[in-house]
Amino acid sequence: MKKIIIVFKKELKDTLRDRRTIIFMVALPLLVFPVLISLASGLIISKAREAQEKTLQIGLLTYGNASGFSRMLLDRKDVALHENLDQEQGITDVKQGDLDALIVFDKKFDRKIEALSKGSVKLYTKVTEEGEIERQRVLKLLREFEDTLLAKRFQEMDLDESIIETIDIEEQNLATAKERLAEAVGGFLPYLFIIFCFMGSMYPAIDLAAGEKERGTLETLLTSPVDRFQILMGKFGVVVLTGIFSALVAIFGLYIGIRRMTEIPPELLNTIMSILEVKSILILLSLLLPLSIFFAGILLSLSIYARSYKEAQSIISPLMFVVIIPAFIGLLPGFELTMTTALAPILNVSLATKAIIAETISLPQLLTVYLSLIMFAVISIYLCSKIYGRESAIFR
Repeated sequence: MKKIIIVFKKELKDTLRDRRTIIFMVALPLLVFPVLISLASGLIISKAREAQEKTLQIGLLTYGNASGFSRMLLDRKDVALHENLDQEQGITDVKQGDLDALIVFDKKFDRKIEALSKGSVKLYTKVTEEGEIERQRVLKLLREFEDTLLAKRFQEMDLDESIIETIDIEEQNLATAKERLAEAVGGFLPYLFIIFCFMGSMYPAIDLAAGEKERGTLETLLTSPVDRFQILMGKFGVVVLTGIFSALVAIFGLYIGIRRMTEIPPELLNTIMSILEVKSILILLSLLLPLSIFFAGILLSLSIYARSYKEAQSIISPLMFVVIIPAFIGLLPGFELTMTTALAPILNVSLATKAIIAETISLPQLLTVYLSLIMFAVISIYLCSKIYGRESAIFR
């Protein structure tokens, strides 16, 4: 054990001297979350505020009907009304973005309303992700006009409006705030942590095997009075440590990014902070530890096999897609942690983290995830030791 620790310290010192490792292990995960969250939240809030405050450009065709609606819009400062146009021109203007909406009342609208029937209104919009707020604002105007017509109709009939309310529904959402948040972002968080864990392990693994081959220091290390397996375990420890540390830094960066958000409601902030409490972080790290060992075994095996640093990069870089795909599947709706998905590496971490955040994971499921990850970690160590024990691979 003492010799493994000596090799570990030596390899850790060499790793920390590598600028690329520091960038991918510390700088990137620490900066990416605060920057992304600040930019995204600022942009979303700015766009939403701009859409709420802008003057709506509304085309209106009434054919002599709905005079009350026209007066209502003319009295509003946040609406610019365009009435002198035909329907085809109005539709073209909406398509081109010159109008936010075109409202066309049926030619028999007033007659139908007077006959206690429903009047038809056509609403033309060009709904994109950015235009949804404008659409909702126009719909709100139409609903306000509908409420005035309905109130007038009940008044003329000398009826109470409450007579149309036959059922009083009291809806109660039994899903906790954590469950709702887990559904929204629960898969996104482990996706990022898995990626950073892999990236944090990748460059040290390349440097400690293929890099040593290139520098000619591997032969010197092998001639030392240390068993080859002990040398491998020392390197293994460094790769695992850098992967876990990178994920930890990513969590810390996420915490900083969330704390910097000023527009987030206090209730939502408290719920998010409860996810980042010590208990949840420890469980997440307990999942990432065997996963990091699994990554380390694969990365070191490929790096030992490679002839040079460049070849190791070209072999290992495509593995990023192999890691991303199962992690991304955990983001998709409909995928839940079961006894079957708990056996799939990477995917089980993504789904288990979502269930842990929602506090819906069962003990058998969690144990299955642990056993699966430990099994894959042991297999990766075994394969790596076999490759490291072959002279043809080391001196390839």
